Amino acid sequence: MKSLCKFVLAACIFAAGGEALAQIGDLHSAINKAGRERMLSQRMAKAYFQIGQQIEVERSSKLLDASIAQFDRQLVELKNYAPTAEIKDTYLKLEKVWLAYKDVLLGTTPSVANGRKVLEISEQVLALAHQGTVQLEKLSASQSGRLVNVSGRQRMLSQRMAKFYQAMAWGIGDMNSAAELDKARKEFAAAQQELSAAPVNTQQIKDALELVRQQWFFFENALNQKSAGDKRAQTAVATTSERILDEMESTVGLYEKLGR
Repeated sequence: MKSLCKFVLAACIFAAGGEALAQIGDLHSAINKAGRERMLSQRMAKAYFQIGQQIEVERSSKLLDASIAQFDRQLVELKNYAPTAEIKDTYLKLEKVWLAYKDVLLGTTPSVANGRKVLEISEQVLALAHQGTVQLEKLSASQSGRLVNVSGRQRMLSQRMAKFYQAMAWGIGDMNSAAELDKARKEFAAAQQELSAAPVNTQQIKDALELVRQQWFFFENALNQKSAGDKRAQTAVATTSERILDEMESTVGLYEKLGR
């Protein structure tokens, strides 16, 4: 009941913002929100692992509750917007997996056993959320549609890296966690180069990408630290992953506006 109350409160908080009430009005907005679902799938797992390790518990709890509310709302919007039967089917499949994911996230106090379930289901949710994003991008005839997807995926990668770091720190990472973390780091760096070289970049986008580059420096340093009992390294990853996400969110919004 306590978790449910938090969830409802988080939903109300999100609904209070103007952007939160906005429905999907065009394809670029759909690509952005579809891509944000990818990010949230990883962010929720990260927050769950942080709560389990007693890392910034209050902040992590609020982050988890708000992310669940946002994922729920955007999933409804994407199902309603789906411009083809194929895309509609993707989001119906995502809805089923999401219900199982949410049940684990909200069911009980975070535990190692459930943490392993969260790690597994977060991958299933991500796969379907990514599928929907790619399907929507294919409908876009402009380069900006791809840039919304690529920059949006950077949000996901920031949270994916943090997710695997926290999973390993908690001792629930599987045999692929270290490799997946390393892969995400390389993909993030490569995508930043692609975005920086995009000929359509405005000065505002260039400035935003520079802020992301600066935050990437701090985030990478945090990821390079070995987790320890004092939890300072885990806390550093928790905070820097949110900072780079904030900067990347702004960048995606700028790319979305290019297509309007």
